[in-house]
Amino acid sequence: MAEILSAPFQYSFMINAFLLTAIISIPSALLSCYLVLKGWSLMGDAISHSVLPGIIISYLLHIPLLIGAFCSGMICAVASGFLSENSRIKQDTIMGVVFSGMFGFGIVLYSKVSTEVHLDHILFGNILGLSREDLLISFFISAAVTILITLKRQDLLLHTFDPIHARSIGIPVRFLHYGFLAMVSITIVATLSAVGIILSIGLLIAPGAIAFLLTQRFGQMLIIATIISLLSSFLGIYISFFIDSAPAPTIILLLSAFFIGALLHANMKLKTN
Repeated sequence: MAEILSAPFQYSFMINAFLLTAIISIPSALLSCYLVLKGWSLMGDAISHSVLPGIIISYLLHIPLLIGAFCSGMICAVASGFLSENSRIKQDTIMGVVFSGMFGFGIVLYSKVSTEVHLDHILFGNILGLSREDLLISFFISAAVTILITLKRQDLLLHTFDPIHARSIGIPVRFLHYGFLAMVSITIVATLSAVGIILSIGLLIAPGAIAFLLTQRFGQMLIIATIISLLSSFLGIYISFFIDSAPAPTIILLLSAFFIGALLHANMKLKTN
């Protein structure tokens, strides 16, 4: 029985998958708390879908795909911000138009270009085919984002709840705004090799949403979101080995189950009070 339970740890590709998800789970969970509190869930979705044309163009220019993905994500974020500030259309509508347009542009590019990059790996990730380079890149990105969030935690929190007050006390609100979007973009880039474009939004939203349902203190919210993200990532890969499913969708499915459980718990708590 012990041999069966420990079977996933006998393979190097499984160990790499466990390591990568542990690496990317921390910054994703921390950012998800701010995205949920600020009501920016669609922004994470928009950025994750908009990186596709950047990946294809990077391949054509023979530069690292991650550079193109990051630039494409930032173009989406900046364009959404600029259009929302200079039009009467609401931000969620603008984000929907921008990210769907960029995603469509990426699909058209992909269909017209002969490339060795498999579309399924871009959309859904290739967590069992990771290289040492993927692990190192994701580690440095995740470490940098985690450190920045830790250092600017209070400023980001004030900017999330009251940007006018933050500006009045001298906090560089615009710098924080685009800096935060840059962290979201580069974190999505770090998750591409693991869960791909489509499923990365789950890691960026679900942990924060679950933690929000379980606590009203922001410090605890950060901790709970991180634990949920790490636990779901580990169990998702572990279970997928035995049921012969794709790891990334299994991780997202577990996060959805945790969310439903947290929602039921929160509703029961409200009824008892």
